[in-house]
Amino acid sequence: MTQETGMPFANLMGVEIVERAKDKVVGRLLVRPDLCTAGNILHGGAFMAFADALGAIGGHLNLVPGSRTTTIESKTNFLGAAREGTTVTGEATPLHIGRSSSVWQTRITGEDGRLVGLVIQTQMTVPVPAKTAT
Repeated sequence: MTQETGMPFANLMGVEIVERAKDKVVGRLLVRPDLCTAGNILHGGAFMAFADALGAIGGHLNLVPGSRTTTIESKTNFLGAAREGTTVTGEATPLHIGRSSSVWQTRITGEDGRLVGLVIQTQMTVPVPAKTAT
């Protein structure tokens, strides 16, 4: 069963979450025309935003109460093309989970299982300020 991401931009892109756990987040993205370059292949920014959503979900699942997460670094290797009309799958797994940050690697594969993108991102843990009475 697929689920929405809980993030408006990722939902707008059409990211579907297939699996979410503290140690793995799996999602799918249909390569639609509005996510493509002029060559009818998935835009690099869409690759990055897809992976960012998956890593952010993983970071969020590992938070302590009273904190949130934000991406502070991301690096993408584009290894192949994803053609319009196909679906890519992303699998984000943690390389490090600490008190103040987590590092996630997302492998993006095409329908044939071929690796088309690899993203490594750092999620920073940020304390949520306590609300004060006014």
